Amino acid sequence: MADALYAGPIIDAHHHFWDPQTNYHPWLAEGANIPFRYGDYSSIKRRYLPPEYFADAAGHHVVQTVYVETEWDPEDPIGETRFIERIARRYGVPNAVVAQAWLDHPDAIALLAEQASFPSVRSVRHKPGGPTAPEQVGAQRTLMSDEHWRRSYAALHELGLRFDLQTPWWNLPEAERLARDFPATTLILNHAGLPSDRSDEGLAGWHGAMARLAEQPNVVVKISGLGQPGRPWRAQDNAWIVREIVAMFGADRAMFASNFPVDSLCGTFDDIYSGFKYIVRDLPAADQERLFYSTAQRIYRCEPAVVERAEQEQMRSQA
Repeated sequence: MADALYAGPIIDAHHHFWDPQTNYHPWLAEGANIPFRYGDYSSIKRRYLPPEYFADAAGHHVVQTVYVETEWDPEDPIGETRFIERIARRYGVPNAVVAQAWLDHPDAIALLAEQASFPSVRSVRHKPGGPTAPEQVGAQRTLMSDEHWRRSYAALHELGLRFDLQTPWWNLPEAERLARDFPATTLILNHAGLPSDRSDEGLAGWHGAMARLAEQPNVVVKISGLGQPGRPWRAQDNAWIVREIVAMFGADRAMFASNFPVDSLCGTFDDIYSGFKYIVRDLPAADQERLFYSTAQRIYRCEPAVVERAEQEQMRSQA
């Protein structure tokens, strides 16, 4: 068993870059104030690009990253992909992209094909909506049960795309069906199934839903987004959740991620990654390496970006 904190390379499997003064993100626009699980998010309505990211990540050996769509202008999903590919050429990160694609759109399959044509795109994300509390399940369903949405989902495998799913745990029975009906498509559950209710009842419901989802071999989970509103990120608050995910899915189907800058609302990058390292410190070294690096490498096929080397080295030296 390992007896020291993990010190190897890290692939951050879920983060964002943005510049809301230059590009349009409806939720980051001046005056926008959507309901948000962490409460007031005004402090992240600012430029956040690789220099800011690597300043936050200083002290942790982040070697590659996975960019996830940022709810950019829904009228221009390809504009976001072009933007982030320019960022990669300039800075060397990200090394894989989860692009925006609304699967209920009439032209969704054509959009998926266009997104798949970009060399860095590995997956797409579309939050499927639906019940916002467990007691609403049954009266409402998510887009995962919509036939047009599912026809678009069916096109992912032939295009070589995975699917990033962000939905709370009470909607996971629909995700379980989706994974079962499309076994060739890798489904990547974002933010640990959003276990925001830390009551005994809430955690029991989350655990049951996650355990059933884990039975589908084509499902992978990102351990991220574990912050709680008004409470600093602490390892002791999240250790049981992290350890249970690893027990249910295994280290080859789970990966750590920062969700920065969003989770900067709850803690520093060091709070979160040092917390992860502490929580799994007694797992076998090979499992730790999978959680921090090789699972994300395999799932997202991260590759070095072609970059202006001088600019990349300057950025890292300033971090």
